[in-house]
Amino acid sequence: MKKFIKNNTGFSCLVCKAMVPPHTSSSRDHCNHCLFGLHVDSFPGDRANNCQGVLEPVGLNILGGTKTIVYRCQKCGNSVRCVAAPDDNFERLIELSKKVYR
Repeated sequence: MKKFIKNNTGFSCLVCKAMVPPHTSSSRDHCNHCLFGLHVDSFPGDRANNCQGVLEPVGLNILGGTKTIVYRCQKCGNSVRCVAAPDDNFERLIELSKKVYR
């Protein structure tokens, strides 16, 4: 059973070097500027995944108004999905929505 663990801290993005603030209402799991993340969670917020690879945003799914960013880990190749945050870079989300992800 998946369990959400609130883990909401700011950080410095390893990809674009921007300072990323804590999430406005949930847990921060990716950079709100470049949208890259780290493969650190086994379940949302647990920070228990040993991979630690860079998650590259490769697509965007929109279902019922919820925007979900699709990632591919550059280290292990696994696919990960994360809900977009309200303060995510809108132009970058638009770019992702134009990509075909399989």
